[in-house]
Amino acid sequence: MKKIKVLYAEDEPFLARIVLDGLTSSGYEVQLAPDGENAWHQFQDQKPDICVLDIMMPQKDGYTLAAEIRKSDPNIPIIFLSAKALTEDVVNGFKSGGNDYLKKPFSIDELLVRMESLLKRFGHTTKDGYDLTVKYQFKNCELDPVTQKLTTSEGEHSLSYKETVLLELLLQNRNNILEREDALVKIWGEDSFYNGRSMDVFMAHLRKLLKSETDIQIISLRGVGYKLIC
Repeated sequence: MKKIKVLYAEDEPFLARIVLDGLTSSGYEVQLAPDGENAWHQFQDQKPDICVLDIMMPQKDGYTLAAEIRKSDPNIPIIFLSAKALTEDVVNGFKSGGNDYLKKPFSIDELLVRMESLLKRFGHTTKDGYDLTVKYQFKNCELDPVTQKLTTSEGEHSLSYKETVLLELLLQNRNNILEREDALVKIWGEDSFYNGRSMDVFMAHLRKLLKSETDIQIISLRGVGYKLIC
């Protein structure tokens, strides 16, 4: 299945690189535009699936750009990213055609889950080709990847984006081996020592949340990977 295409308009190079790397490593195909006019031309040429727009940009601001995009395509999801945090700024964002408004500074995890929520609303699949409406049922537990909620016999737990994807991979491979290298590449984009340590921390947290479920177990296979038994 083809990757979801993102038009990302941002004139601040450092932030643009961070967000570009985060979206790309999460499986999206990203077209980066350094100003509003360039973004408008890329929108017309590339026909993206979702737009992520800064507001204060040269050539054409985000409000104007969003209005033009919305006029051209009434059904494309648009998210604003902006340091403009006044109520009137947020209202103007929605009036110009935006569907969501994320205030700077923000985390990549929050941007990703907001994008996935919008894509679900507009009928798209996720970047990895999975149905966004899917909720994973396993024994007495449920994982909702969109809201990043894990429900166990002890209640509802909020997960980070990476914890959600890690548990989702385990569930997709339940009772089979999830290779460590594959998980690192899919979630972090590369198999490195630092990313491996991060994954170990997330795995430990998932085990803690599931420790009361006696018929669910996450097994570590040294040097190979993990197995979710349920």
